[in-house]
Amino acid sequence: MQTISRLDALRNAVDGFKSGGKTLALVPTMGALHEGHLTLVREAKARADHVAVSIFVNPLQFAPGEDLDAYPRRLAQDAALLEAEGVDLLWAPTVDVMYPSGFATTVSVGGLDAVLCGAARPGHFDGVATVVGKLFNQVRPDIAVFGEKDWQQLAIIRRMARDLDLVAPHADAIVGVPTVREADGLAMSSRNQYLTAAQRAQAASLSRAMRHAIAQLQQGEVAGPVLAGLTAEIIAGGFASVDYADLRDAATLEAMDRLDGRAARLLVAARIGSARLIDNMPA
Repeated sequence: MQTISRLDALRNAVDGFKSGGKTLALVPTMGALHEGHLTLVREAKARADHVAVSIFVNPLQFAPGEDLDAYPRRLAQDAALLEAEGVDLLWAPTVDVMYPSGFATTVSVGGLDAVLCGAARPGHFDGVATVVGKLFNQVRPDIAVFGEKDWQQLAIIRRMARDLDLVAPHADAIVGVPTVREADGLAMSSRNQYLTAAQRAQAASLSRAMRHAIAQLQQGEVAGPVLAGLTAEIIAGGFASVDYADLRDAATLEAMDRLDGRAARLLVAARIGSARLIDNMPA
């Protein structure tokens, strides 16, 4: 596996991987890799001749007071995991390489970024769209693979690719992989390590409460009372607060008042201890 942190070396490596019509898949990450990330890597390997993984803790997507400084960084351990999976290229730029002096351009995906996590974290998705747009331009992947756990992020990236007519990757080549869960149902996340043992046990109540709410929605119940009950159940399970618990159109993120035949997602963000956990499920 090649580990590269300079743009000139990256361009040369990408040219080599894509020579002769070979395909290249990219898995963008912020590191602190777990089984969820490795599942994305395996999906990328099944879809392309070569696989690149990026590790970059993106300061643009952290607001003041969020966990940028505390976010786990363990490049050596992550690199060993990726090499064991047969990854061809690890792109690990520094902040100065990604955002050189004078950097002044950002990408904003209007509408989709104003709800859910975007409402709770203003500017977050501008940072996400900007860094992913740069990663696409740097690596020029034929395929990009993301986890469905960050459903709003996936919707925004697909919209960005469509709106900007990207070809590397094309919007239809942005692949979402179903959320990987622990045995008790908790969605895998790098932020789960912030939880104490007691909080970790309580956190499993989130997915159970969501499944209960989905069963009610699928029986034709109106979303408002179901979501109010979901919020109460999450709090009763040990969470301190709920940022949102919403039923949304899976593509447009438009709020829905009941299941009506459209593809829908139930999306939740809740806080427990020092962690803000997000999850979503098809409804």
